[in-house]
Amino acid sequence: MSSPQNIEYKKSLTKQHLLKRPQDIEWDILSLFRQHANPAQAAPMAAYMRNICSFLGINKPLRATLQKPFLKEAKQHTAIDWEFVNKCWTLEREFQYLALDYLRTVANLLTINDIPNLRQLAVTKSWWDTIDCLDRIVGGIALRDPKVNEILLQWSVDDNFWLRRIAIDHQLLRKERTDTALLEKIIINNLGQKEFFINKAIGWSLREYSKTNPAWVRDFIAKYRDRMANLSIREASKYILKSANFFLNNCKVLCYKTLQFHYFHLSLYSKTK
Repeated sequence: MSSPQNIEYKKSLTKQHLLKRPQDIEWDILSLFRQHANPAQAAPMAAYMRNICSFLGINKPLRATLQKPFLKEAKQHTAIDWEFVNKCWTLEREFQYLALDYLRTVANLLTINDIPNLRQLAVTKSWWDTIDCLDRIVGGIALRDPKVNEILLQWSVDDNFWLRRIAIDHQLLRKERTDTALLEKIIINNLGQKEFFINKAIGWSLREYSKTNPAWVRDFIAKYRDRMANLSIREASKYILKSANFFLNNCKVLCYKTLQFHYFHLSLYSKTK
C-alpha cells in the first residue's frame, strides 16, 4: 500500500509533467531518471546482470512511478520515436527498460518496417533481460503481419544466438494462435546446441505451449528427444509431467479404494460362510 508521502510524490510528478511542452517530455524523462540515481544500488544491479552495462540504481517500482506520466503521454503518439529509443540504448540499463516499456506502449504502431531497428536493439548490449522483452514485441508484429515469419526463420539460423532466442520464443503466450509449423521449424533449426540460453528458450516455448496443447508437445519431444538437450526436455515436460502425475495419483487412489471395496465384501462373504 502506498504511503501518503508516495502518493503526494506521484501527484507532484504528474503536475510537473503536465507543465512540460509535449516536445520536451521525452527528454525530460531522461533527466528525471538521472535525478533519482542511486549509486549504492547501481553496483549490485550491474553485477547481477554480469556487468553487461552500467546501471543508475533505480529499482523497478520507482522506475514505474517515474515513467508513468511519460508513458501516458506516449499513448497519444502517431509514430515511433526511434531517435528517443536509440538514445536510450546508449545510456545506462534503466533507459533500455524505459525504451522497451515505451515500445510496448506504442506497440500498435510497430510494423514490419521497424524490424531492422528492433534487430539492432537485440544485438546491442544483449542480455536476457532485454531480449525477453523484445521477443514479445517482435512477436506482436509477426502476429499482425505473417510476412515477419520469414524474417524470424532467418533469425533462427543467425550466428547471433540472441536473435535465435527471439525467434524461438516470439510466440510465447499465443495459446491457440500458435503457429505450430513455424514453431517446429525454428526449434529444429536450433537442436543440438550447447548454448544455455538457446536450450532454455526451446524448453520455455514448449512448456508454455504445453498448457494449451500438451499432446502436441508430447509428440514433439518423442519425435526429437535424441536431438534435444536434457535442459530443453526437462523444461518442456514440466506441466506434462505434472498432469501425468496427477492422473497416476488419481489412478492409485481409485485402485486403492477399489481394493478396499473388494476386500470389505470378501470379508463379509467369508464371515457368512
